[in-house]
Amino acid sequence: MNDRSASHGATGRPPASCLDRTAAPAPAIDLELTFYRALAARRISRRQLLETVAKVGPLAALAPILAACGASATPQPSAAPSTATTSNPPASPSVAPPSASPSPTAVPSPEGELNVYNWDAYIGESTVTDFTKATGIKVHYDKFPDAETMLAKIRSDGKGAGYDIAYPTSTEIPGLIADGIIQPLNLGLIPNATNLGAQWQNPGYDQGNAHSMPYMWWTTGFCWDGAKIKDNLTSWESLWDPAYKGKLSMLDDIREVFAVAAFRLGLDPNTKSETDLDAMVALLEQQKPLVRTYTTDDIGTMNGGSAIIAHAWSGDVYQMKDDIPNVKYVIPKEGAVRGSDTMVVTSGAPHPVAANLWINFNLDAKVSAANTNYIGYMGPNAAAMEYIDKAILDDPTVNPDIALLDKLVELLNLGTDLDKYTQRWNALKA
Repeated sequence: MNDRSASHGATGRPPASCLDRTAAPAPAIDLELTFYRALAARRISRRQLLETVAKVGPLAALAPILAACGASATPQPSAAPSTATTSNPPASPSVAPPSASPSPTAVPSPEGELNVYNWDAYIGESTVTDFTKATGIKVHYDKFPDAETMLAKIRSDGKGAGYDIAYPTSTEIPGLIADGIIQPLNLGLIPNATNLGAQWQNPGYDQGNAHSMPYMWWTTGFCWDGAKIKDNLTSWESLWDPAYKGKLSMLDDIREVFAVAAFRLGLDPNTKSETDLDAMVALLEQQKPLVRTYTTDDIGTMNGGSAIIAHAWSGDVYQMKDDIPNVKYVIPKEGAVRGSDTMVVTSGAPHPVAANLWINFNLDAKVSAANTNYIGYMGPNAAAMEYIDKAILDDPTVNPDIALLDKLVELLNLGTDLDKYTQRWNALKA
């Protein structure tokens, strides 16, 4: 997925869908976040806390942490003590003095800073400031305009170019692992990984989420202005309709565009066959005279009126609705792509502990929901569902039925075979 915000950079404003947001507000910094900060400050993970509770009991384990939060672990008596006496009180049982419990293994101290590299307008309105308030870590937040820019940047020195956190698509993860650009996650610092839905906990592109955590997901179909196109469109064939000549935009994305041709031809969007690719590019050559533009700014081309039908990502269509109330979106009957963006820690991350804490924070149920409510993309966080706007949950554009989602195709890393696509793509656009 190659645009979360190109139009926002051009307009200098947040997504239109964010302007009149009736979403639940971003999570307040309350006792829960203070508790989280105290854990970090004391170098104790939630897992270690639970182990300590099992050894010494909840009151003893929680006392110093609750004290840091301004609370008390001292139990209050439930009733006044009895004044009854007995003439022969029972002898006190012989109890061995408790043995000292070993101190929990300390985790590394979080660094005071964090360098994040993300799409523009692709995070909750207050997530960055909330993270700083919860952890005391100062965030330096840079934005990239497209996936190619981000990948070129983090690969420029082979280890992340000074960034701690980046947001590549799931398709890129195997290559980034193989090339040593990202490092394994410290899963002990990411207990909120348990919030992920089952289908996101062991993805094929990264077994066990060892190097990445899913952030947001999408489908790729096409949209149209329902006020200008009255038909109920259901097929990719519509993107070859001469009636839309000069009013059609396609995504400026090699894999996504070739996938459209593959679905029309009944081929595998992950094919490495030269014969298949020749057939796909021939079909795209037939379409080319109809295309007004290949763009990563699907929102801008539709909202600005330069296109009335567009190859588009689902979350971007959700953001069009304030400007185009009658915008329609379809996952075509021939099949479509589903994908996800991920959070990774670069191999040269100068602040790796803070980076893992950032990932854990964004997997918090309320934080993840606040991200979704602001940007209009669905996250993979099952625990967040109860906090997400009903309007988003009920919108099949961004939250299709799981049975449909399971039928969609995820684009895979092609390794050096991607060159076969790139050569044909460059020739198509020349």
